[in-house]
Amino acid sequence: MRRFVWTNLNAEERERALARPKEIADTALMARVQDILADVKTRGDKAISDYTRRFDTDAPVQLSVPQEALEAAWNALDAADQAVIERARRNVKTFHAAQMPADIEVETEPGVICRRETRAIDTAGLYIPGGTAPLVSTLIMLATPAKVAGVRRRVVVTPPGKDGKIDPVILACAFRCNVTDVFAVGGAQAIAALAYGTDTIPRCDKIFGPGNAYVAAAKSLVAQEPGGPAIDMPAGPSEAMVICDETADPAFIASDLLSQAEHDRVAQVICVSCCPHVSTAVEVELGKQLQGLSRKDIATDALSHARMIVTDDRADIVDIVNRYAPEHLIVQMDSPELLVPAIRNAGSIFLGPWTPESVGDYASGTNHTLPTNGSARAYSGITIESFLKFVSVQRLTKAGLKSLGPVVQRLADMEGLDAHRNAVTLRLESMQ
Repeated sequence: MRRFVWTNLNAEERERALARPKEIADTALMARVQDILADVKTRGDKAISDYTRRFDTDAPVQLSVPQEALEAAWNALDAADQAVIERARRNVKTFHAAQMPADIEVETEPGVICRRETRAIDTAGLYIPGGTAPLVSTLIMLATPAKVAGVRRRVVVTPPGKDGKIDPVILACAFRCNVTDVFAVGGAQAIAALAYGTDTIPRCDKIFGPGNAYVAAAKSLVAQEPGGPAIDMPAGPSEAMVICDETADPAFIASDLLSQAEHDRVAQVICVSCCPHVSTAVEVELGKQLQGLSRKDIATDALSHARMIVTDDRADIVDIVNRYAPEHLIVQMDSPELLVPAIRNAGSIFLGPWTPESVGDYASGTNHTLPTNGSARAYSGITIESFLKFVSVQRLTKAGLKSLGPVVQRLADMEGLDAHRNAVTLRLESMQ
């Protein structure tokens, strides 16, 4: 880890200390993604099959997975695995159900009634990455709130393995989470299918889920198209910041930092400490714990651009957090709840020694799909409202329009919009 003493840094050096690793602008990648999007838009399922054979497997692939296969996968799953999936799903369901907003009705003045009513989006596309491990947790985090929100069609796409099949654990989890459709397709071609629709895969109103650079680029591009789908949030490498004082356990801190570092070679982890002794002990613990990790090489690469920031002023710690706006913030300090009101920018906060970041990733009930790359300054993680939209409704009585109409007429005159004025004037004259 690179070490910084905050009080010794000038303004420019502080900005560099908190700078995320620069992502290389890969124009070639963007061009390839645009080609894939255009191809799927034109050739549909045929293009998807071609890309699946090219990128994922030479084995025959059944694009649509029948519900019977999902149920069979669940029934074949070990009872202990069923139990942990169910417990995690239950906690996520409980937390997100509590977020469901109530409709609002307000009479802003006599005879002028305004309402806000809640509607679920109709069709949600849920991207579940493939790779070295089945991301059951991501499926739970997306499918569960979508169901609670009332999304009618919940469409899962996930790449097949080399054998042409989706991992049975993903299929089992999809069954328990009551998804309506599962398709064996990944990468940019999956995002294209969700955005445009094919003969087999339905077009979706909004696309959710993490993925590699191709998936992230595809989501960004389709969301910019006229009439294109919405997306959950901008995507970037995983990140965690731990803030700690002399009460913290260095082993606990190191374990949380490594939990993020093992995700990706470009993941970023930062430790901010007001105790030099603890910061040194954390670096020692990182070296010890790293040796026992199956993804040691990935974590080692991530740690090569990790940061250790030491400050003797506790007020600086909150300032550093709000400047950086981390995806995950782990607070290993005395009386951590006292800090929460001052923290404006963070995706998800983990308080105290008994709250490892892992619990939020899997089973506490909060959502692990969170804003990265500093976007926590303006974006929230996935909530129940991510799957909802709000419709405003207004109704005026005759007396209400008689009272408010002249205000609208005058404002329309100020803007030079005659037809707006006339829509009110005709009604007011009809009352005479």
